[in-house]
Amino acid sequence: MLHVDMDQFIAAVEVLRRPELAGRPVVVGGRGDPTERAVVATASYEAREHGVRSGMPLKVAVRRCPDAVFLPSDHAAYDAASAVVMDTLRAQPGAVVQVLGWDEAFVGVSADDPESWARSAQAAVLAATGLHCSVGIGDTTVRAKTATDFGKPRGTFRLTRENWFAVMGGRPTRDLWGVGSRIAARLAALGIATVHDLAAADDAVLAAEFGPATGPHLGRLGRGVSTDVVDDTPWVARAHGRETTYQRDLQRGPEVDAALLELATQVVADIRAEGRACVRVHLKVRFAPFFTVNRSRKLPAPTYDAQVVAATAGDLLAALDDDRAVRLLGVRAEMEPPEGGYDPPRTHGRRGSP
Repeated sequence: MLHVDMDQFIAAVEVLRRPELAGRPVVVGGRGDPTERAVVATASYEAREHGVRSGMPLKVAVRRCPDAVFLPSDHAAYDAASAVVMDTLRAQPGAVVQVLGWDEAFVGVSADDPESWARSAQAAVLAATGLHCSVGIGDTTVRAKTATDFGKPRGTFRLTRENWFAVMGGRPTRDLWGVGSRIAARLAALGIATVHDLAAADDAVLAAEFGPATGPHLGRLGRGVSTDVVDDTPWVARAHGRETTYQRDLQRGPEVDAALLELATQVVADIRAEGRACVRVHLKVRFAPFFTVNRSRKLPAPTYDAQVVAATAGDLLAALDDDRAVRLLGVRAEMEPPEGGYDPPRTHGRRGSP
C-alpha cells in the first residue's frame, strides 16, 4: 500500500495562485495578519528553515521570519485542489483510495513495482494540479505513513517489516505516527525512549500506564504493526464544530453569551446540512492568558435549536466557575448516528491539512 502526502499543500496552492511567491518564505494562517491572534496553518519549506511550524502563533512566526509573506487561509481553494488530487489518484490503474484529509490518502494497489506506480501517480497529480507529492510505500498503514517523511519532498521511500527496525529502531518514540510529546514523555518515564524500546515493551506495562486498549496499541506502533487494508468507505462525520480566537478578550456575561449563540448558529447550520440533529454539546474555552478546558453534555432530546445548543454551552461554561476573560470559544455538536450506525472505526481518523 501507498501513502500519498502533498508537499506543503496549502502553501503550494497559494504559490500556484501567486507565482511571484515561488522560492519565498510563505506563511498561511488566520486572516494573514501577523499582528492578530491566529496560528500558522502551514508554512512553505523556505519559512520552515527559519523555524516556522504549523500551530505556531503568527506573532511568533513573524519574529522568526520577518521577511515572510503572510496570507489568509482560503478553505474553499484547498477543498477544490484536494478534490482534484483525490480524483486523480482514484483514476490511476487499480487504485483504492482512502482519503485522510485535504492533503493525504492511503492508496491500495496490486502493482508488482510500487515505486514505478508511485512515480506515475506523482506525475499524474502534478499534471492535473501543478502540485507535487511524496509517496510512502509499506506493508501496513503505519509503515507506509511513516515512510512518506523519508521521501519528502517529491520522492518515494519504502518501509516494510524487513527494514523497519533498521530505519526506525533507534529513533525517538515521538517520531511515530500517533505518538505526541505528552505520550512520549510518559513513555520516557517508563524507560522507553526509542522505537525499539517501545516494540520490546511488555504489553502489561503499557496497559497499566495507558489503558488496556491504548497501551498494547502503542506497542504495535513500535513494531510498525497495523492494518494492511485500505478502506475507501466514505467517511461520515460524527460532529461539526466551530471555534473562534478573539482579537480582544471577551468579558463574561452578554458578550460571551452572544459569541456562544453565534457559534451555535453556525454549527446548527452545518448539522442541518447533514440531516442529523445534535445529541451532545461540546464546549471548548480558552481563558486568558492561555488555559484551555473542554467539557460536554448530552441533551435530553435531539435538536436543531441553536438557542438550546448555545444555552447548554453556556451552562457548561458557568459550571467551571471561572470568571477570567475568554480568549477562545468553540462549540461542537455531536450528531445522531446515521441509519445503520457508523462503520467500525479505522485505525486512525481523518485530519485537516496543516
